[in-house]
Amino acid sequence: MFPVDNTSFAAAMKQCGIKDLESATIRQICSLAAELERRTGEDCVHLEMGNPGLPASKVGIEAEIKALQAGIPNQYPNISGFPGLKNAGERFIKAFMDIDIPARCIIPTVGSMQGCFTVFMLLGQRQPGRDTILFLNPGFPANRNQAKLLGLREESFDIYEHRGEALEAALEKALSSGRVTAMLYCNPNNPAWTNLTERELEIIGKAATRHDVVVIEDVAYFGMDFRTDYSQPGKAPYPPTVARYTDNYIILLSASKIFSYAGQRIALVCMSPAVADREYTHLAEFYGIPRFIDAYVFGVLYAASSGTAHSAQYAMAAMLDAAADGTLDFVAESRDYGHRAALAKKAFADAGFHIVYAMDGDQPISDGFFFTVGYPGMDSTQLQQKMLQHGIATISLPGTGSRQDGVRVCVSLLDEATIATLAQRLKKFHEQTQICS
Repeated sequence: MFPVDNTSFAAAMKQCGIKDLESATIRQICSLAAELERRTGEDCVHLEMGNPGLPASKVGIEAEIKALQAGIPNQYPNISGFPGLKNAGERFIKAFMDIDIPARCIIPTVGSMQGCFTVFMLLGQRQPGRDTILFLNPGFPANRNQAKLLGLREESFDIYEHRGEALEAALEKALSSGRVTAMLYCNPNNPAWTNLTERELEIIGKAATRHDVVVIEDVAYFGMDFRTDYSQPGKAPYPPTVARYTDNYIILLSASKIFSYAGQRIALVCMSPAVADREYTHLAEFYGIPRFIDAYVFGVLYAASSGTAHSAQYAMAAMLDAAADGTLDFVAESRDYGHRAALAKKAFADAGFHIVYAMDGDQPISDGFFFTVGYPGMDSTQLQQKMLQHGIATISLPGTGSRQDGVRVCVSLLDEATIATLAQRLKKFHEQTQICS
């Protein structure tokens, strides 16, 4: 039963091949939680994995079934994308972001993971000497590993200390070397659930233009800042985006969270025309293709996967079109994550925890898919281990590039019964920690 003692925990770590928690990946933490479940006979409370906890969109399922029944699996997909999906992407982006990205600049990929990996590759090749990705941390740990796998250099800073006007000086310092080819952030943020403000995105956009850097804006949790209603197509307010402040941007739009369609691995790489149409001497020499978007499609994607699953493209096209038509309210369908977060935050607060990344400017962060917590007197590794020993699986903030002590909480798999279990285990954690101190 939980909690497990230090000896049993160390044995579970060894069984999973984990030398230290701080360097463990999300998937390794999942395997460790499974081993602890096997040893105790009890389920962990899983806060470590960002799986959608809502049903997949029926609109997508029905469209994909229809495409499969029509015989689409016997045809290779167009590498640059099914025209219906590209057009739907253009409509959705105009309806919900009020920016214009033509269909020709929208490319489907096997989830945003492949989109980011392949974009990193090409951006690292576009100009000699530009071999560095700037990460506005904290962020999704796998993206940093992608840069490492590609042999790209990394620069980063923790936005905790650089919000508002302080962001400009941090960017200037990071970009002044001239080696940065692109910067990446997620908005809303994974893991902190902070949201960059219009002023902060203006600072980023102007810096990107000034230093010829491409901004990769990952909107995996699009519309999920529930403090503002972004659910009405074609009507303000629209979510903040760097696209209003620079032409040097690529937006990653995934079906995984907003439509709970993670299993089909489908996303869109949406390039500004300025990025897509720019020509580079080095790309012409390497691929025999000078234009960025052509080198991306025919040089990189063709070699990486030869396109994205045909039927999944039909599914995403239907979901995007339904949202733009106003018949699929994806924001309302995902709002339950905010309710779960509010209940989970209360359970943590009652047990003596605090929110680490707590504010957006003068506003508390919204309740959504993630949040971060710390506990007095414990560093990230100590906290993560003690929580695991009490049957609560999380990932540590240093693993996300954060310089703060704490862990990430994902609420996607929480239901009322699991939240009650979480509260009980947090209470026991707090009581035992107070006794020991």
